[in-house]
Amino acid sequence: MTCAWAFGILWLASAAAGQGWPRILSVVGLGPAAFTTVEGGSPQARDLGFRPTDKTIRVAAVEELRDPQLEVIWEQPLTLPVYELPAGAEVFTREKYTRAPLVAGLRSGDRPVLWTAAGVGEKGYERFPYLLQALAGLGVEFPFRGARTWAFFDSSYRLRADPDFLARRWRAAGIAAIHAAAWHFYEPEAARDAYLANLIEACHRQGVLVYAWLELPHVSEKFWDDRPACREKTAILQDAHLDWRKLINLADPECSRDVEAGVAALLRRFDWDGVNLAELYFESIHGAQDPQRFTPMNETIRAAFRQQAGFDPLELFRRDSPHYWERDRPAWSRFVDYRAALTRRLQEHWLARVRAWRPDLDLALTHIDDRFDPRMRESLGADAAALLPLAERLDFTFIIEDPATVWHLGPERYPEIARRYAALTPFASRLAVDINIVERYQNVYPTKKQTGTELFQLLHLASGSFARVMLYFEQSIARADYDLLAAASAAVRRMEPAGDGWRLEAAQTAGVRWKGAAKLDGRSWPATDGETVWIPPGQHLVEKDTVAAPVRLLQLNADLLDARVVARGVEFDYRSPSRAAALVDCRPARILVDGQPVAATVLEADHHFTVLLPPGRRTARILSGEGW
Repeated sequence: MTCAWAFGILWLASAAAGQGWPRILSVVGLGPAAFTTVEGGSPQARDLGFRPTDKTIRVAAVEELRDPQLEVIWEQPLTLPVYELPAGAEVFTREKYTRAPLVAGLRSGDRPVLWTAAGVGEKGYERFPYLLQALAGLGVEFPFRGARTWAFFDSSYRLRADPDFLARRWRAAGIAAIHAAAWHFYEPEAARDAYLANLIEACHRQGVLVYAWLELPHVSEKFWDDRPACREKTAILQDAHLDWRKLINLADPECSRDVEAGVAALLRRFDWDGVNLAELYFESIHGAQDPQRFTPMNETIRAAFRQQAGFDPLELFRRDSPHYWERDRPAWSRFVDYRAALTRRLQEHWLARVRAWRPDLDLALTHIDDRFDPRMRESLGADAAALLPLAERLDFTFIIEDPATVWHLGPERYPEIARRYAALTPFASRLAVDINIVERYQNVYPTKKQTGTELFQLLHLASGSFARVMLYFEQSIARADYDLLAAASAAVRRMEPAGDGWRLEAAQTAGVRWKGAAKLDGRSWPATDGETVWIPPGQHLVEKDTVAAPVRLLQLNADLLDARVVARGVEFDYRSPSRAAALVDCRPARILVDGQPVAATVLEADHHFTVLLPPGRRTARILSGEGW
């Protein structure tokens, strides 16, 4: 065998292990043959030197040494012995106040050993969120990696970060595209524009794509300051400055024309790969119960609704009005329907406008979920069932954002959300989901923000349920989590030994840890960097090869459909709604797409060359040197 993680994801836990360990290890495709776990003062733990003393402590708060500032609180405190550890053991987790060890590890011979003072729990993350990080610290290697995750990016949090450093980090984390906060660049400004242009080029060198993330009806700070007449109003007739967003009245024709001119110029000014129209609907998440945040209540909308319904929608929020929303439910329902229809018209308008301005760009729309939590249609005007039929005509990825109201629910919600949306559209391949990595307002344990095994379970189950997963946002990902994101995002369904190789089944393009040259399904396989073999979706056999490919496809930011070794080069079939970025290990001398020579952009990085290829379903051939 060329890999040390025998039996991959096909393993059965012992009864003593409970459900926690299987849930932990399944998210990274790891089996127990790779390491040993011991618990508390078990005979095996004692033999290794983990021995209880007569002293006990009550454990309710713990400290993860990889992130000492992280607050970890157990919902169910435990009284545990204080343990003596063997010489050379590394402590990963300890009780917050006494600093008594709770998770530690060592190597027994060549085998990693991980010890926990108590069981890991049924969910796998309720006590020790960083167990996978501890295994990585002991040298355990994870068998798979994904490279299809998207992430939101706000440059205001990264002003001092080097673009090349960020791009390399994102690629290593399996992030295929960042969606950059474009409102910061709405108005041209030399220094800011140079920063964004440098960032985009740095990303492209690493094969990471860059989308313009728009947050309409928020346009920009300057647009808000310069055009007070265009400001949206809430139901108490205040300017709609809600949280960080400053909302503009896009229903006003003059204001909308000004915004359109600015957005069109913004999209043409930079080398974008796509556009994300995010959260293009109204406020508030609490609906009519929160009139201070409820929109739209500008004069344009009020006049249009008054002409249609015979009353001013402001009356819905006045307790002395016969149309007060709690009293006149038919009137309220009428405005809810009007508002949802208005949302859909705005979404269709802006999708069509962006498609007209830049038909070469991939298009995405981030939309709050109203299937798992149906209150969102009434609260925000969001109506997925009405919008999704546009996906075929306007060809966009529909990114489902689960609302804050369900952030406390477990990772298992993602397969259910996927099931509900798949019933609305035949284009399940264009459905994506947005995971919000933020502090939650509910009482959640052990951490307020998703991190460690909980985050990896969210990412893994979402990756297996949707064609694409979005993370909000890249800066909120804990430093301790970054190195394992790629392993958790791989959508490999099955793996078992086969001779000197592995038989696998993948739902999406995935990387398999493999040292040296490889064959896939009996053919020499060029899609490898010597450490990872990239396989297409479906069932495949990976085996050792004795001959290295003349040109290696180190990574492909697209759906890899097939690949072939050709004389002096590599040929591969791919599918992508955006440009595809192919990383190869030699300078391309000739590039053909669908049999025709093309003048593709080639960018040089430290250890590879990146070729930017056209979108669609294509066959690309990249040749090195003379003699073709």
